[in-house]
Amino acid sequence: MAFILIVDDEPGVRSALSGVLRDEGYEVEAVDSGEACLDRLAREPADVVLLDVWLPGMDGLATLARMRERQIDAQVVIISGHGNIESAVRAIKMGAYDFVEKPLSLEKTVLVVRNALRQRRLEVENRALRAKIDATPVMVGDSQPMRQLRDQVATAAPTNGRVLIFGENGTGKELVARTIHALSLRRTGPFVEVNCAAIPEELIESELFGHVRGAFTGAVADRRGKFEAAHGGTIFLDEIGDMSLKTQAKVLRVLQDQVVEAVGGSSRTRVDVRVVAATNKDLPAEIRQGRFREDLYFRLNVVPIEVTPLRERRDDIPLLANHFMALLAREYGRRPKVFGRDAVETIRRYAWPGNVRELRNVVERLMIMVPGDRVSSSDLGFLDQGSVIPPSAEPPSATPEPLYAARDRFERDYIVRVLAAQQGNMSRTAEALGIERSNLYRKLRGFGIGEDSKVEKWKSGKVEK
Repeated sequence: MAFILIVDDEPGVRSALSGVLRDEGYEVEAVDSGEACLDRLAREPADVVLLDVWLPGMDGLATLARMRERQIDAQVVIISGHGNIESAVRAIKMGAYDFVEKPLSLEKTVLVVRNALRQRRLEVENRALRAKIDATPVMVGDSQPMRQLRDQVATAAPTNGRVLIFGENGTGKELVARTIHALSLRRTGPFVEVNCAAIPEELIESELFGHVRGAFTGAVADRRGKFEAAHGGTIFLDEIGDMSLKTQAKVLRVLQDQVVEAVGGSSRTRVDVRVVAATNKDLPAEIRQGRFREDLYFRLNVVPIEVTPLRERRDDIPLLANHFMALLAREYGRRPKVFGRDAVETIRRYAWPGNVRELRNVVERLMIMVPGDRVSSSDLGFLDQGSVIPPSAEPPSATPEPLYAARDRFERDYIVRVLAAQQGNMSRTAEALGIERSNLYRKLRGFGIGEDSKVEKWKSGKVEK
């Protein structure tokens, strides 16, 4: 039910509007001042605010400005007296949806509210679609392990071969699985994730294969399992090394026969599902110790993919940090912060025991807690100093690269980082770099950024506007 907030100092207006809008099925509340409006919106968001221009104390325009400062995204309809049309027009320029003129026509006011609610629903749907687009898997990094990983994923994705992803916790195994699905022929089908370590043993079979009503205590209705839900798409069995031997046997049978049988049922349902699994365990060692089935291992391990821990691809750390900073800036509605040279060196030398997941959490903490627009090494003092590798301890390169190659690589990486921090905006990137926009385009072309095909850009980790 939509919530409408009426802000007017005239009791008769508040009463009349409240009555007619409640009759339309809306939840309605009325207050008599701008201060009361802001206080009410701080406790609960409204869908539409009917806001009078002339109010005691803080007037309607000042109230609207304060709402926008606080990023309150309700649709605002201005109530304007005959002599206040100029103020109503100013309010429209400030972001108000529409205005109604006094004396109020209740019929017209209801129509304007309906239109404002329709506009709000469209904006909400648009944000949801944009969030879905922004959530498209992106594998960030230009190190040799990341280039190799992209090549493996790009090769395996268009097939139906089962994939087994190995890697430490937090390295991004789920991202690899989602990318495989997004690049596969099944990308229009569902992607269903199952965390085998998070589901209790007594419920895992019901979760995977479904159950019929009365199969066990609490089974009050038939339920479809994850394998059936993933029909035509991909099922991702995360932390499969934690699955019990009993459940492993049933998963093996599904892989062999491509049919599932619900717990407590007798009918069998055919499924067309691609299986991608992941684990942080050494499965051959688990097999030797009798904790994992060898036949299931061979069924799953058609295409093995290893995800390298972050400490072994340090050159990717600044790129990832800027990537997360840009994402979080959009999420929080703030400007992205820039990592100073000392901060970049600090995060490069940190061992990141929690891998990419820990890095993202650290960047989010910096986004929230650092007051300025620049992150320095002093802002990273909370990192465990025992996990910081001294510069002298970093392994030297076996064969030094030529000076011109090192210079080009540094310039390219620096431009990519700034471009990511500016969310791909070419004008702001050129300004931040202190060069002309035309010069920036020439450099991007020279480094091969922005001219390759979509797949080649993705495989090489290049960035474009």
